[in-house]
Amino acid sequence: MPDTFRIASFNVENLFARPKVFNFRDKSIGDAILRRIDEFRTIIKKKTYSATDKRTLVREYTKGTGGEPPLKEYINIREDRGKLWKKRGWAIDGVKASGEGDWDGTIEFKKAKFSEIGRKNTGKVINSVKADIACIVEADNRPCLKRFDADVLGYKYKYEMLLDGNDQRGIDVGLYSKFPLGGIWTHMFDGTSASKTFSRDCPEYEIFLPNGKRLYILCNHLKSKGYGATSKSNARRKAQATAIADMLKSYKLSQEYVVVAGDLNDTPDSAPLKPLLDTYMLYDVLELQYPNDPNKRWTYHYRKFEQIDYILVSKPLKERLIEAGVQRKGMYNLETLTSGNPAIDTEKEFDSVTHWTNAGSDHGAVWAEFKL
Repeated sequence: MPDTFRIASFNVENLFARPKVFNFRDKSIGDAILRRIDEFRTIIKKKTYSATDKRTLVREYTKGTGGEPPLKEYINIREDRGKLWKKRGWAIDGVKASGEGDWDGTIEFKKAKFSEIGRKNTGKVINSVKADIACIVEADNRPCLKRFDADVLGYKYKYEMLLDGNDQRGIDVGLYSKFPLGGIWTHMFDGTSASKTFSRDCPEYEIFLPNGKRLYILCNHLKSKGYGATSKSNARRKAQATAIADMLKSYKLSQEYVVVAGDLNDTPDSAPLKPLLDTYMLYDVLELQYPNDPNKRWTYHYRKFEQIDYILVSKPLKERLIEAGVQRKGMYNLETLTSGNPAIDTEKEFDSVTHWTNAGSDHGAVWAEFKL
């Protein structure tokens, strides 16, 4: 039996093929397109389409406006019943439906190719942290996790699990484990029919450790700050953090092995995360490792260095913590970013990370090692 085990949390920036709308280095471009798609979705959900609505739908989907590309470059409209579009041959010639009741279908996000080098760099990060249990953020589905383990990781993990959550783009949270899984509980249905608590899910996984102990890990990807009104995204993230804190009340954090992991999309000093981070007997492993140096805890850089990825552990795991850290070598331009800031330790990316398109991720992987 091993003497130690490792846990990791890694936002892999969509494991195989990410939606094209997320494939911009400048995230503000993707945010602007997402806003257009939201406006498009609002129109197609109307009970009655006006003449202006119909012109807008055709123009936005086929031509774009103000020099912006047409939405058909980023989305498909799948018509399951009835027809939204009037066509001449294969070309869209207008809107056939008079309102949402005349047709049924969905908006599907087109995928961009995830480069072979990028896949290998993502695998390098995962292999380098040597985790026995890994929370994987922004994974497509369970078959993708299984194929990635076989094709890139070299059959590193015996168990993988992912439940499709609430994100319409198919961006979910999953789990890799070398140890057997027990119970699995989903929270994708929490909230109301019109407003779910979690943007994706907060699955709870029971894992049987080699020493006979049970570990419970709650994997997360909270609401992003990057899209939508800041006040609304902050409120949503705070509600999610509060919901996770409420889940933890069912555990004995003084006795049980409990972990909250994932991309929480906010910093340790943020108001939205306060309900979770203030939970009694729950500890951030990076704060435990670097108590006097927050600059060593950063996991993400967009305009500034921030910690937005976490492994939070209960008291028994805190007492068994050996060390923790962040693997950032899968990030593009790491050496240039870090050497330009005297407060941050200079680091160098993997030699195979030569462009942002083949980066392992734009996040670092958080890891922590514990005594069994």
